[in-house]
Amino acid sequence: MPSKRQPRRQPGRPTETVPPEALLADYPPPHRDIANELRRIVTDAVPEAIERVRPGWRLIGYDLPATRRGSMFAWVWPEPEHVHLGFPYGVNMEDPNRVMHGAGITKLARWLTYAPGDPIDAEVATELVLEAARTRLIPRFNR
Repeated sequence: MPSKRQPRRQPGRPTETVPPEALLADYPPPHRDIANELRRIVTDAVPEAIERVRPGWRLIGYDLPATRRGSMFAWVWPEPEHVHLGFPYGVNMEDPNRVMHGAGITKLARWLTYAPGDPIDAEVATELVLEAARTRLIPRFNR
């Protein structure tokens, strides 16, 4: 009798690869433009970041290659009404301009939200991306 077991997934290896452009194709052009600008900000700020789509979450995640499994430090998440630049451990980040959302909504995550027509302050976004990468590398017991 054939086994019904699924092949074991290797830790830290994505089970499927979806190009970011394929994910963004489902959204209107203004949302794609925002998402692509945010992608550029993240990859310019942290060139070593590994960009990959998380199909189950329908977002583009960014990992630092510092650990065996990777360490997601940022995401670009398009939604029907806007696009988020988010940070899974944003609670640990400095936010001197008080621009991040999420306090009181989520325990750890924080994010910026851009609707079509909203200006993107690339300098502020870049500072937050760098801060997210920095704080993601802090050992858990020091956070």
